[in-house]
Amino acid sequence: ELNKIYKAKVVKIMDFGAFCELEPGLTTLLHSSELSWTKKNVSAKKMFKVGDEIDCMITEIDKEKRRVAISHKLTLDNPFKIFDKKFPVGTIVEGEVVNKNDYSLFVKIEDLDIDAFLHCNDLTYLNNGEEELANYKKGDKIKVKVLEIKVQEQKIRVGLKQTKADPFDWFNDKKINQTITVKIISTDNKGLVVRPEGCEMDFQIKKSQIAINAADARPSRFTGGERIDCAIAELDLDKRKAMLSIKLLEEIEKKEALEKYGSEGSGKNLPFSS
Repeated sequence: ELNKIYKAKVVKIMDFGAFCELEPGLTTLLHSSELSWTKKNVSAKKMFKVGDEIDCMITEIDKEKRRVAISHKLTLDNPFKIFDKKFPVGTIVEGEVVNKNDYSLFVKIEDLDIDAFLHCNDLTYLNNGEEELANYKKGDKIKVKVLEIKVQEQKIRVGLKQTKADPFDWFNDKKINQTITVKIISTDNKGLVVRPEGCEMDFQIKKSQIAINAADARPSRFTGGERIDCAIAELDLDKRKAMLSIKLLEEIEKKEALEKYGSEGSGKNLPFSS
């Protein structure tokens, strides 16, 4: 019968699986892909030896071809189903780093035989993800949040930064053209790196956004450490993108001054024309 558990005797072990006898005269192949839920192409030699009685489930009976397909893993609990029940998406749980590659960590949670995938971009809100990856090694204990569970595809994705507050939330109540105060963290020939007051993130003010007057748009005018005002030029909360500009603030102030004091040619002295 299909989907019923039977005992089968291992009669021969090959690289691609094991031949098992369901009853005298009925021998069928247990393919290596049907041995384990989590280990891909696991070797039957590591799991069984000739003569072992093992549990298996019949998955297919083809009378014409006189073929029977069996599975060993279907007689075992699917750890992905257990994980899904125990740690649904959104759960925060402690895990251990069991492996890493150039762009991700693999995290084992409790004693489940599963390596959850943690992409380096989910390590930190602030730094470059690949640089942040260098701070982790095998054996590290980390708290992670379950982001995605695909039982059929046997994939689980977790994140570390999602266990903390997102510093970009500082912008939730801000809007475009709003004036904010920032502290200059550093300067280089590309522009300024600034941090808004009360926010934990750094942003770049591009060189072209430093001043209306091109001659004033020199990052070298600033030494770092100054507090200056700028305006929010672009803001996309979904994509977590913000662009800041001192030039835009100058333009807004100039426009307001013109509306207040009349046209530039009217002989009135603009407050900043000196």
